[in-house]
Amino acid sequence: MESQKPAGLLYGTASAPSGAGSLKPANMAVTYCFSRLATALVAVLLLSFGSVAASHVEDQAEQFFRSGHTNNWAVLVCTSRFWFNYRHVANTLSVYRSVKRLGIPDSHIVLMLADDMACNPRNPKPATVFSHKNMELNVYGDDVEVDYRSYEVTVENFLRVLTGRIPPSTPRSKRLLSDDRSNILIYMTGHGGNGFLKFQDSEEITNIELADAFEQMWQKRRYNELLFIIDTCQGASMYERFYSPNIMALASSQVGEDSLSHQPDPAIGVHLMDRYTFYVLEFLEEINPASQTNMNDLFQVCPKSLCVSTPGHRTDLFQRDPKNVLITDFFGSVRKVEITTETINLQQGSEIMESSYKEDQMDEEAMEPLKYAEQLPVAQIIHQKPKLKDWHPPGGFILGLWALIIMVFFKTYGIKHMKFIF
Repeated sequence: MESQKPAGLLYGTASAPSGAGSLKPANMAVTYCFSRLATALVAVLLLSFGSVAASHVEDQAEQFFRSGHTNNWAVLVCTSRFWFNYRHVANTLSVYRSVKRLGIPDSHIVLMLADDMACNPRNPKPATVFSHKNMELNVYGDDVEVDYRSYEVTVENFLRVLTGRIPPSTPRSKRLLSDDRSNILIYMTGHGGNGFLKFQDSEEITNIELADAFEQMWQKRRYNELLFIIDTCQGASMYERFYSPNIMALASSQVGEDSLSHQPDPAIGVHLMDRYTFYVLEFLEEINPASQTNMNDLFQVCPKSLCVSTPGHRTDLFQRDPKNVLITDFFGSVRKVEITTETINLQQGSEIMESSYKEDQMDEEAMEPLKYAEQLPVAQIIHQKPKLKDWHPPGGFILGLWALIIMVFFKTYGIKHMKFIF
């Protein structure tokens, strides 16, 4: 009896008959193996493409929220009293007006004014403070909310605002309620010297005290990034002692230099602004919430040819490159928003989500382009020439004219001709 070979041996024996029917099972096995291999390769490719797409989305999201902050705050401080320091109040109110225009609400602004120039008896135009001699732009406005005024503006209150060490009875408007996702703008102006800034001509804050206050803020997670700007004599000395991370600082003058005033107004007898703040304000008036202007541009706004002093800045404590930091990261309250009319699938790999508004979708070409509302043309106001005032004869002019006429008359006709006149 002939022994039967196992069926599996028939598929690969070299001595098998060379017929088409005998190779069919082998071809089917090879085809099956290739199909499984192709399926595995396709799955691997899909996974790799999916991971690449996911990483691309993550990169886009990281770029979208690159500043890392979710809210903005501003602390604006004028430390000077008395009428001859009118310009310091105008400096602070000008910055206040600019940050409000760019979106920071009053609830996120702590405004400290050491004197009320708008109601000063010497003010020829009560309830107004002007930052330019053409008297077109009233920076006091109708909606100014001063949080600390007059003798409330002290070194102690300023440091308590920064560090949050204030009494429980303090109203919300006088608190800096920031957190670790807050970008804070701190602007200070007044009279200072090498390493100090005077408050009310009665006390002073040193650069060491200010540096320690910022360190307390960092330890207590009260800011994400901080921009410090100071307009005073020898302003650069105030940021020399900073040592906390994520702080960028600007000053109007270097150590040993004075910070000079600008825009003298003979009508009220004082200067209206300081040079550095004047050119910063002029720069900010060109900014809108969608501007891509960065901090490097702000560093160049007031060269020595304009400021006379040498403005300085310090960025070594700041983690980001200033050219990647938008002006609106500190001077505005701009949220990252992308407007789209396309359907966005929020669940990766899901095909069941449909756009609920697809039927109401408008044609993009028919939609009006988005634009910002017209702002007050401050840039034009600043550059225009002062208005010519109506001419009025100076005091005593009319009396002097009559005296001249009488003298000429007596010189010509003498007293003997008076009887012909009367």
